[in-house]
Amino acid sequence: MAVLLKRLLHPRRPPEALGRPLGRREASLGTHAGPAVRVRFAPSPTGFLHLGGLRTALYNYVFAKKHGGNFILRLEDTDQTRLVPGAAENIEDMLEWAGIPPDESPRRGGPAGPYLQSQRLALYAQATEALLKSGAAYPCFCSPQRLELLKREALRNHQTPRYDNRCRSLSEAQVAQKLAKDPKPPIRFHLEREAPAFQDLVYGWNRHEVASVEGDPVILKSDGFPTYHLACVVDDHHMGISHVLRGSEWLVSTSKHLLLYQALGWQPPHFAHLPLLLNRDGSKLSKRQGDIFLEHFAAAGFLPDALLDIITSCGSGFAENQMGRTLPELISQFDLTRVTCHSALLDLEKLPEFNRLHLRRLVSDETQRRQLVGKLQALVEEAFGSQLQDRNVLDAAYVERIILLRQDLVSPAHSYLWTRPAVSRAQLGAISEKVDIIAKRVLGLLEGPGMSLTQDMLNGELKKLSEGLEGTKHSNVMKLLRVALSGQLQGPPVAEMMLSLGPKEVRERIQKVLSS
Repeated sequence: MAVLLKRLLHPRRPPEALGRPLGRREASLGTHAGPAVRVRFAPSPTGFLHLGGLRTALYNYVFAKKHGGNFILRLEDTDQTRLVPGAAENIEDMLEWAGIPPDESPRRGGPAGPYLQSQRLALYAQATEALLKSGAAYPCFCSPQRLELLKREALRNHQTPRYDNRCRSLSEAQVAQKLAKDPKPPIRFHLEREAPAFQDLVYGWNRHEVASVEGDPVILKSDGFPTYHLACVVDDHHMGISHVLRGSEWLVSTSKHLLLYQALGWQPPHFAHLPLLLNRDGSKLSKRQGDIFLEHFAAAGFLPDALLDIITSCGSGFAENQMGRTLPELISQFDLTRVTCHSALLDLEKLPEFNRLHLRRLVSDETQRRQLVGKLQALVEEAFGSQLQDRNVLDAAYVERIILLRQDLVSPAHSYLWTRPAVSRAQLGAISEKVDIIAKRVLGLLEGPGMSLTQDMLNGELKKLSEGLEGTKHSNVMKLLRVALSGQLQGPPVAEMMLSLGPKEVRERIQKVLSS
């Protein structure tokens, strides 16, 4: 650091090109000719992979595969204080689970490695040296206390906090004097007044005059680690990234990044900023929502294809808006020019429906059906083991029916599918004194001639059954049946339980109650 800072004292001159010459980018996607398509997914391992990250990774993956390119995983781990143990491994594990593994990554390696930013510090130092030599960057000797005072003063005046660029105007003598006392100061980038306009492939023409609203940003910290702005520009250049597909929250920062490309004499990639993935009510997905992490969905038994399907069906970028698309269909239908600026509203309540659709597709294929049944049988054995009073629940035909009707099949909420509850007549009597009447009428319902069981039919028949019981609420009838069938006070609708278990198992459980 000290060596490169001493070179500050050279007269200012135009930046030397460190790579490809800076040139004008055309407005097209740039996929018809020229360098191969190379895209990257660059999360920070400060948390495990969630649905928002999966969507960004998926759009990068399908764009690369659509154009015969490469999908790269790069981990931006420069903020060492916020790293979460196991997060780096989880991100790559979950991409592989989802069926969109990277072509190059920390685990797989590749020609542009290393793929951890903490292992690329020499490249950031090299770029910083070039910026210092050209006068496009300078050391900042302001103390943390002064920077905090600037922030407080701005907030007191109801202004956006910004650095006042004080150290930009230091003379060579002043810099040399301060370097003798502080040889490793942070380095700031000199923001030019005129930010270049650029054509985003989603949002169209943009220009953000960043110098008018913020101070010169730190690009290299005193510990030698870069900030995001320098690191992403340097890495995208050296990794030969042709297209940057990232969240729309980075749209405003792109002008700052283009100023860095300009100062370094590098040609920037194409940019496409993806609209946000939001909750159904328009609120932001939050990492504090434990159920948005991919680990949650994998543990609950959801299929990867169901997740890929639902996060693309709620957005844009595909030839048709439909349910049930497989990954090869997502790749063939993807069209970046169809991505709109509107946020995608994700309704996770529909995920079971997506899951059933993909389960049916799997079960319709004999080979995949056998594999799926075998996996579920093994999971049930592992989860319930000695609690399995009747091994018939592992019968292939029964398991196939359950697969089509349910997901999260081995969670405690659905243990009733595999284990018969230990429920006494006294427990049911506390809910309704008409236990025997209700049980016998349900048995009669199941024994009706030519009865074709569907959830709607069962709901209707159970409603009629309740209406025929004077002085007994329908809610109490449903509560009694739920406890009798599952031993649980809460869970899926009773009609869904009966359909999942099938007539034979429902009869056996109700007869057990009558004989207890």
